[in-house]
Amino acid sequence: MRFRTMLVLTALVALFVMTVSAADVSGKWTASTQGRDGKAREVVYNFKVDGGNLTGTVSGRMGDREISEGKVVGDDISFAVKMTRGDNQVKMLYKGKVAGDEIKFTVQREGAERTTEMTAKRSN
Repeated sequence: MRFRTMLVLTALVALFVMTVSAADVSGKWTASTQGRDGKAREVVYNFKVDGGNLTGTVSGRMGDREISEGKVVGDDISFAVKMTRGDNQVKMLYKGKVAGDEIKFTVQREGAERTTEMTAKRSN
């Protein structure tokens, strides 16, 4: 029983430390991606962080999209964005690493192998 209590306390402390040390990504971030036509497209991320939970929106040419499944653990950030194209719903998975005022993202369509990389910069 004593071992179990120590194990639970250790896990809680570790969770607390990870949450407290989560990168502060709250606010507006901007990235540029290349569209299918080869032209640059601006993407704006508005993040809200509560502990290790991430919410907000991704805004671009197709309007605002809600972020789901968002998490921040240390300098790692991840979330999903659902889009509808015709009759199909597409889920894009974002994984990123925060370094100061930049986030280097890898974006992947759920179920696909191909990834896209982009860098978002904090906007004031």
